[in-house]
Amino acid sequence: MPQPSSVRNVLYIMCDQLRRDYLSCYGHPHLHTPNIDRLAAAGVRFSRAYTQGTICGPSRMSAYTGRYVSSHQVAWNAVPLPLEELTIGDYLRPAGIRTALVGKTHATPNLDAQQHLKLDPASAAVEQLNEVGFEPYARHDGIFPDDPLFADKRETAPYTRYLREQGFDGDNPWHSWANAAEGDHGEVLSGWHMRNAHLPTRLPEPHSETVYTTDRAIDFIREQGEQPWCLHLSYIKPHWPYIAPAPYHALYGAAQVVPAVRAEGGQLSDHPVYAAFRQHQESVNFSRDDVRLNVIPTYMGLIKQVDDQLGRLFDELQSSGRWDDTLIVFTSDHGDFLGDHWLGEKEFLLEPAVGVPLIVRDPRALADGTRGTVDERLVETIDALPTFLDALGLPPAEHRLEGRSLVPLLHGTARDWRRYAIAEYDYAFQSPARERLGQPIDRCRMTMVRSERWKYLAYDGFRAQLFDLQNDPQELNDLGADPAYAAVREEHQGYLWEWLRGLKRRTTISHAEIERRGQWFRYGEPREDSVVKIGVW
Repeated sequence: MPQPSSVRNVLYIMCDQLRRDYLSCYGHPHLHTPNIDRLAAAGVRFSRAYTQGTICGPSRMSAYTGRYVSSHQVAWNAVPLPLEELTIGDYLRPAGIRTALVGKTHATPNLDAQQHLKLDPASAAVEQLNEVGFEPYARHDGIFPDDPLFADKRETAPYTRYLREQGFDGDNPWHSWANAAEGDHGEVLSGWHMRNAHLPTRLPEPHSETVYTTDRAIDFIREQGEQPWCLHLSYIKPHWPYIAPAPYHALYGAAQVVPAVRAEGGQLSDHPVYAAFRQHQESVNFSRDDVRLNVIPTYMGLIKQVDDQLGRLFDELQSSGRWDDTLIVFTSDHGDFLGDHWLGEKEFLLEPAVGVPLIVRDPRALADGTRGTVDERLVETIDALPTFLDALGLPPAEHRLEGRSLVPLLHGTARDWRRYAIAEYDYAFQSPARERLGQPIDRCRMTMVRSERWKYLAYDGFRAQLFDLQNDPQELNDLGADPAYAAVREEHQGYLWEWLRGLKRRTTISHAEIERRGQWFRYGEPREDSVVKIGVW
């Protein structure tokens, strides 16, 4: 079958908390992911892709807006996106492209702004704002504790309704069935406790979150038929709770756990911010080998299940003909330390958290020359939206978007590329770390500048960290206080200031309109055909 000359659809696949080195195409020695590898063989695998924020909310809002965290202002989870920010759907819907979500976004309604503007909370326009531009075909954010604070989210989630329809009842079936095991006496063993990670969920695998999410994605694609679409397929796994359905809970064992990346003794950085995060409960727990050996096999099983389900999805695309006209992007919102660097979770800007997988398949013949290749250039999460616009033939919105289209890289036509990648984290919301460090709320920023060879981490109120990724790819030797590297630190501080100056602030008027108005008026230069005569003698 001849390949199409244009892209009609976009499939944007995102896993939650997936490390790039836990895929076989990225080099994991024991975890085989043949379907993600299949996508990599048909597209381009980017080996140095970076998220703009290492927790869900900031990372995802960067993905959806194509803008850095400092620009869209969603510094942490449950922070609303400003109403004036445009997202994927805002760019694609006017072109007649149905833009839908299956899975997680971590979007939070901006209720204060809506009330200020006296917007009708029941209107379709407000729902669109609340869903950050997506049609919520099947939104399911997961992570619904039993606390009454989450009651609304639990009850409105379609997955909650689905579980009850299947006979898995209870106040919170997401927790008591999909993310809990069963004890010897029938008791519910919560998946929130990592000691239960080796046990299977009470819920049979065909009804698990990952299968349910894939089913809804297939439903959407079939429903659309030949009509153009953009689907954000957003899996909530392998994010904690670390617990998997049978048989995925038992596919891997301690023998397949890769040793932790850890500096020892005098090599361990004494940086105060790093030291504060090492004291967090999850870091203390993941510093124990018994915890790692119990949790990581389950983490691997959750990834294997996602890969198996993507195999179903890719088969559906191929059998329906959508493989031939759909741009496919596979990525993650951030990684997971899993005990590396004596850290748990993902709230620091070292490689296990800030580095993400990124695989892009362009179906057009123009991309044939790069299929199956690995691209080592520095790419960012914010590059997804500009890539969609470019592939679909839509205006580039260069006055707003801070990412770059990857299409020139996919087609082998790129010339100049970025010299550094940026990531940010605001730990003001992490009261334990902030209080240990004695930092005020508005002085808790850390920023990564990742160049070809170096990683520079800047902090409010503390010295920078510096790592030589060429000679120290595991980031074990902090050169931030070494006088021999003062010039390197100064160079990267210059990159940081350059980036800050380059953020897009003039977002309400396009470059084309500025050029048009500039030609009309031509201030500072005499011209007979000027619309307004200024300074004429």
